[in-house]
Amino acid sequence: MKIDFYNIGEIDDRNLKFAVIVSKFQDKWVFVRHRDRDTWEIPGGHRENGENIDETAKRELFEETGAEDFQIEPVCDYSVTRDSITTYGRLFFSEIKELDTLPDFEIKEIKFFHKLPDNLTYAEIQPYLFEKVKSIKP
Repeated sequence: MKIDFYNIGEIDDRNLKFAVIVSKFQDKWVFVRHRDRDTWEIPGGHRENGENIDETAKRELFEETGAEDFQIEPVCDYSVTRDSITTYGRLFFSEIKELDTLPDFEIKEIKFFHKLPDNLTYAEIQPYLFEKVKSIKP
């Protein structure tokens, strides 16, 4: 597997299929647990038809954390190549100021960490995305 990072705009917007939002709340990193898994992941998800990738990020952040008041900014675009198939996404950083009740979607739990948790859902990808954001937003 290969992960590459790109400046915003280098990848055609139509190719961006995922939004991943590395987030902080009260100086801790935000991770979520899907109701069908026992591992932690960075909030994010698939872009819906007709949706702008920035809208995807805002929607996913709310759906997966209950974030009501937050600042969000794009960091970079990225690609993941596995078995000769490349997918693209946009990586965001968010500072969450206020959380509301977790919406009743696919996320079972939200938790706050001082560092990257050990038990990750996408352990081959998420540490690279996390470190990319952390290098810019310590």
